[in-house]
Amino acid sequence: MSRSTDWVAPLWKETFEELLSDDNELDYGDEWTLNFDYRQTDKLTTEEKKRGWKICCHNAHANFRCASCRNTWPSARVVVLFRYRLRRDRGTVIMRPFGQTCRQCQDDRFVLPGFSNDEVERALLNLCAKIRKNCYGEDNDDGPSAPSNKRWTKPHEAALCEACQMGICCQDDK
Repeated sequence: MSRSTDWVAPLWKETFEELLSDDNELDYGDEWTLNFDYRQTDKLTTEEKKRGWKICCHNAHANFRCASCRNTWPSARVVVLFRYRLRRDRGTVIMRPFGQTCRQCQDDRFVLPGFSNDEVERALLNLCAKIRKNCYGEDNDDGPSAPSNKRWTKPHEAALCEACQMGICCQDDK
């Protein structure tokens, strides 16, 4: 398993495309795209809801590397936010990973997370399950396979978490 500490947007796009083409995760004949918006929040306006937007928030394991001091650290509570909708025969997913600040530097700059291939696939499979349920009416209570092996070895440092500062971190989820 890769322990990447760098944010790699193409990994997410490529994995999403593989899940759609090779694994037929959303095999309904619609065209889906994945894009990024590093400013989005988990709040949908009434107008966005009317236009069909939905939210999927996923907690993942990731690694970070500070650009200033090169300090690295893992985190088991990294929030990845997806907005998605299906309009006519075109599906759109907009993703945002949330960062953390370096405890050593404390310079208030958020570092984007680096994810393993397995973690990217796990997050996208979770997203696809939500899309199948909310856009296509599938009633799949099983959800995605592969539970995340949650082992909290250190307390979550809310002061360093971008998602906590925005009020959307799921740190209290069990």
